Parts: sequence; structure tokens; C-alpha cells
Amino acid sequence: MNTRIFKASAIAATLVLVVMLAVPVLAHHSFAMYDQTKVVTVTGVVKTFVPQANHAEIHFIQLSEDHKSLKKGADGKYVEWGVEMAGTAQLVPQGITAQTYGPGTVFSVHLHPLREGGSNFGARVPNSAIVKCPVDAATNKPKLPEAGKHCDSVAGSTFSGGKTF
Repeated sequence: MNTRIFKASAIAATLVLVVMLAVPVLAHHSFAMYDQTKVVTVTGVVKTFVPQANHAEIHFIQLSEDHKSLKKGADGKYVEWGVEMAGTAQLVPQGITAQTYGPGTVFSVHLHPLREGGSNFGARVPNSAIVKCPVDAATNKPKLPEAGKHCDSVAGSTFSGGKTF
């Protein structure tokens, strides 16, 4: 009799534990904080690549509208963005690493911005490539896209994480 009660208690405790752990995991992987009805395309210069197990991030400074300088806000500070992606282990086979997207790399990305606005942060649009502008071999400087265009328009650009932009 005691064995049967012990087994039932152990099973009940295990089920409670599974439910308690599943709720935060499901909440963590929700993209509800991003407005998936909007797509913003941004071209910028990598400031830092943040490798993380759950969601790697690239923090970058946006290029100005004419793509000849870095964009500044009304406060005179550079306009910084962040893009959240899959975990680092999932990105490596796609060619998205801290080495391939190191500081100074110019790239373009489609992202879903935060619903709340106010912060320049978004989630990468699933299955869309991140496109890296090529570097001029003679000057060792990035070849920038024309005003109003993005890195996918520059000959020699590199697509990572997808075949279309």
C-alpha cells in the first residue's frame, strides 16, 4: 500500500515539475514582443556580436540615409540597433559567427521591430539572409551600397543564413 502511494506521489511531483519548467521555456521562446506584421530593413556597421546559447545578437550602428556616414539621432548620438537571432550553435552552420560578423563589418538585415517601439531592437525575419557588404581588396574598406539600397545590391556581397534577401 505504501509503495503504491509513494509511486503516485512521485509521478504527481514529476508532472508538476514538468509543467513548471515548460511554462518559462515556452514563454522565453515566444516572439510576441516583436511586431511580426512589420519588417524593417537596416544597413549598419557591427559594433559587437554577442554569442549566446539561446539567442545570439548583433549590435550595430545604422548607416545614414546617404550611406556615407553613421546615422546620428536628434540627441547627436549614433543610432544603435540590435538584432536577435537563433542560438549560436544554430548560426554557425549558416556562416553567422563572431568572426564573420566582427566589429566593422557592414551588413543589411530584415527584422521585426519590437511592438512597443522606442527601442531599436528586433528579431531577424525567419529564413531571410543577412547580407554582408564586400571589402575592397585595394583599400581594405567595405564597399557600401548606394543611398536607398542595401548590401544585397553590391557586387560580391555575401549571403548568410538564407538564399534570398
